Amino acid sequence: MAVMRCDFFSDVLELGTSMTVLLPQTASTQIGLAGRAGDEAPPVLYLLHGLSDDDTAWTRYTSIERYAAARGLAVVMPQVHRSFYTDEAYGLKFWTFLSEELPAVVSGFFRVSTRREDTFVAGLSMGGYGALKWALRRPDRFAAAASLSGALDLAHMYQWDQRPHMRELVTRVFADRPVAGTDDDLLHLVATADPSRLPRLMLRCGAEDHLVAQNERFVAACAEHGVPLDAEFGPGAHEWPYWDAQIQAVLDWLPR
Repeated sequence: MAVMRCDFFSDVLELGTSMTVLLPQTASTQIGLAGRAGDEAPPVLYLLHGLSDDDTAWTRYTSIERYAAARGLAVVMPQVHRSFYTDEAYGLKFWTFLSEELPAVVSGFFRVSTRREDTFVAGLSMGGYGALKWALRRPDRFAAAASLSGALDLAHMYQWDQRPHMRELVTRVFADRPVAGTDDDLLHLVATADPSRLPRLMLRCGAEDHLVAQNERFVAACAEHGVPLDAEFGPGAHEWPYWDAQIQAVLDWLPR
């Protein structure tokens, strides 16, 4: 597996930014790790980080490189800071960067498949929100999307979370712009989606996670509106041992 920290300039953000990229490599003599790569451009997983992380978090705190190597899967991990994968009211256009510029940059730099059936997205916490928002707003791009411990009811957080640091964050990202009933509200996106056009959706959340109620509301919304969702709650908290285990389940679940 090739591992790269790619520093590049974003026209959308109007500044330099970074992504960490894993690319499959066939390796027959590497001790303890079997690499696999085919003749065709490999499928790609966009893997999104959480609120307090950056593009290196998944490679630092999980064994995603080892898991992806065995499956011949490219993994792209962009950096979006504390943006909630949104065009910020007082800041930068991270949603436009993610949904429009990043895939074009990736396909220009790297040999990865651009076919819908080979393209997936997943993330944890804030990244779980970003992954499902991207898949629900652009269902033509992805074959599957997964959220781990996602912050999935942003409208509820916008209205009820009064912690000072979260109010500052919400103000910077959204200002006075409403979340409920908009394309930043996952429950609204589920309610207005055409289930026949959506990619496969997966949700995993630990029963001890402080975001479990948000995940339960998302599951209920999918059930109400006929949106198929592979959802499971089990032992676990908002922590890396849980996500390291669950990302393996996500990779096994991807329609390959």
